[in-house]
Amino acid sequence: MSGLNLIAVSVGNTRTRIGQFLDGQLREAKAFDNDALPDLVQHVLRWWEEMSESSMVLIASVNGGVARSLKAMIGDQLSIEVYHVGDDIPVPIGRRLDPETITGIDRLLNAAAAYDRIRQACIVIDAGTAVTVDFVDGEGTFHGGAIFPGATMQMSALHERTSGLPDLPFAAPDDEAFGRSTSQAMLKGVFHGIRGAVQRLAELYAEDYGAYPQIIATGGDAEVLFAEEGLVDNIVPDLSLLGIATAARHALAGGEVEGSDG
Repeated sequence: MSGLNLIAVSVGNTRTRIGQFLDGQLREAKAFDNDALPDLVQHVLRWWEEMSESSMVLIASVNGGVARSLKAMIGDQLSIEVYHVGDDIPVPIGRRLDPETITGIDRLLNAAAAYDRIRQACIVIDAGTAVTVDFVDGEGTFHGGAIFPGATMQMSALHERTSGLPDLPFAAPDDEAFGRSTSQAMLKGVFHGIRGAVQRLAELYAEDYGAYPQIIATGGDAEVLFAEEGLVDNIVPDLSLLGIATAARHALAGGEVEGSDG
């Protein structure tokens, strides 16, 4: 991605992650809660002052309301066109999905970045608000996968839908086999439930594909869930930002977008 100067904005359901790319390399990344958009915009402005001409700002989003607000705020402050991945710039990944399927832009960007990184078949896990486990074949085609509730959502559901289970933040459980307290029983159920689901899905994908692909994980809970899990080959915290940069690089190579003045 040599020569690419970019601020990438990846809007999630509850948090937004931003990254500054200078000469094609991710220099810095930060995350903000979606109720702290003014702080996020101020950080973007500071980054922009450091950037050269032909820089751009790209937004990708699974939260349309937040994305529209950010696009307007950043565009007004910088007096530039802010591009939207998916509308203005395509995601460079093939797709083999049912015709009516609408796939979250985050899943496609993660898949594009993962394939761009290793250029072979891979399974991509995003462990955030929801957990997605998706498959990309050796030709760079996204086949979809599975979606299920993330760790925090599961912990919240256990508390909210029962009368006796406490409200706990998600964390790794202790190393004992048995949960000897209510809190440890909840943590073990969610922690090992997610890891078990991922392992079984990976087995199914490998059986269908006829080979065992590399597995790349991202998302806020990826380190807690998979750092000690031999199933996952690489944890890449900023995979969605790298996916935005991959989309920008492909678009610029094809002449589909022009950079804004810095």
